[in-house]
Amino acid sequence: MIAIPLMLALGQTAAAVDAPATAEPAQAGSPASGTVTPLSSPPEDWSQLPELRLKRRQPDPGALSSYVRDEVRAGRCAAESPLRVDLAVLIAPAGQLRRIRPNAIGCPTVEQYASGLVMRMARGNVPPPLEERWYRISVTFAWQ
Repeated sequence: MIAIPLMLALGQTAAAVDAPATAEPAQAGSPASGTVTPLSSPPEDWSQLPELRLKRRQPDPGALSSYVRDEVRAGRCAAESPLRVDLAVLIAPAGQLRRIRPNAIGCPTVEQYASGLVMRMARGNVPPPLEERWYRISVTFAWQ
């Protein structure tokens, strides 16, 4: 079955993105300590975060919902359609994704799946901010 290896790959990738950031070399004008301290976690109130705008259009959410539908039908996730997953995304000044943090919805596999989708959709697809900062984005899954 293709869906399971894909989910495992997405889950591993999402976990790697949410792993603690390592120290980076100091940049010009930074403290002499030799490291840059990243923002470790998003603020508690995500409504204050700017929305992550993608330069290119996102894929059709309906095409991405079959995995979520199958998780719900199998009883591994108690949800109804449509199901919205909110995520906080840390973007570095060069436009790279540093971390993704899904808001818990009580279904870890769908949270990881949404994280992997956002990581894939945003890679090379976000305008770089002037400084490292958190953004918010939502993915809505709908099925019949």
